[in-house]
Amino acid sequence: MRISVIGTGHLGTIHSRLWAQHSTAKLSGIYDVDSTRATAIAAEYSTTAHSSIQDAIENCDAVTIAVPTSEHFRVAMECIEAGKHCLIEKPITHTYDEAQELIRAAAEKNVILQVGHVERFNPAFVAAQSYSLSPLFIEAHRLSQFRPRATDVSVIHDLMIHDIDIVLWLVKSPAVSISANGVAVLTDTPDIANARVEFANGAVANFTASRLSANAMRKMRIFQRDAYLSLDFSKPSVEVYRIADDDMPSSGIPAMMLGQIDAGTHKKSIMFEQPTVPQLNAIAEEQNSFVESVVNGAPISVSAADAAEALRIASEIATIVESRKEL
Repeated sequence: MRISVIGTGHLGTIHSRLWAQHSTAKLSGIYDVDSTRATAIAAEYSTTAHSSIQDAIENCDAVTIAVPTSEHFRVAMECIEAGKHCLIEKPITHTYDEAQELIRAAAEKNVILQVGHVERFNPAFVAAQSYSLSPLFIEAHRLSQFRPRATDVSVIHDLMIHDIDIVLWLVKSPAVSISANGVAVLTDTPDIANARVEFANGAVANFTASRLSANAMRKMRIFQRDAYLSLDFSKPSVEVYRIADDDMPSSGIPAMMLGQIDAGTHKKSIMFEQPTVPQLNAIAEEQNSFVESVVNGAPISVSAADAAEALRIASEIATIVESRKEL
C-alpha cells in the first residue's frame, strides 16, 4: 500500500516519519507548497518530493492530508475523485456542509475516508475502555501554550474538538442544548473557550479549551453511577475510583480499598485502581487502523460521519461564542 503525504507541517512531518517506518505500508512520496521543505523532508525519509499535488496523488494508493484546515475540502475532494483512500487530519473540513459533500463523494467513489481524531488512540483512552463506560457528567480540560501554527481556526476547532469527538463516542446520544463563551486574545478567533453540552439521554459535558496557558493540560474526568475515572492524555494515565459490592467479581486490575460505605443490609467498598496503560504511539496506531480498513476491510476507526458530527457541535459552539461578542 503506497502512501503519499500532502502537507509537511508539524503533523505532516510526523506522519511522514511514521509511514516511512511502517511495516506494511510504503511512503511513496510527499508534497508541500514549500518545495524546499518538501525536498528536505523527502531526503530525510528516503522518499520522493513530488513537484505537484497531482503527481503525489497519481503515484499512491492512499493519502494522508495534513494541509491547513481551509484546504482540507479542496485537497480531499481531488484525492477522492482520483479514487484514493484518505486519512485526513482533523477537523475534517472547514464547514459541516463541506464534510457532508466529502462523505457523499467518498461513498460514490467507494473510498475509505478516515479522520485524524488521534485521541481515540491515546493509551489512556484505550485503557479506560476496559471499564463499562456510561457517563452522566464529563469534565474536559485541554490547555496549551500559544503556538503560531493552527491559528487559521479557533481554539474550539483546534483543541476542543478532540474532546467533543471523544464525548460523542462515549455518550452516543444527540446534543439537545449548548451554551458557550469565549474570548479572542491573540488571534482573530477565540483563543480560550468554555462550553456546556446537554444530551438527550441526560448526560452533560463541560469543555474548556485554551491556547494561552502557561502549563499544558489534557485531562478528562468521567462521572457515572458507582464510578469516577480521571484520564490524563498527556502522561498518559488513568485513575479509577469505584464502588464495589463485596460479592462483585474482581475487575482483574490491582486495587486498593479506600474504605466502606453502608448500603442498607450490606456494605460496599470504595476501590482505587490504576489500570495498565499500553505503550503505543497514538498516530502510529491511527495509521495502522487506516491500513486495516483499506487492505482488510476493517471498520473505520474514526469515520467521516463521526468527524462531521464533532465539527457540527464545534461550529455551533463557535457560533454561540461569536454571537455573544455582539451583545
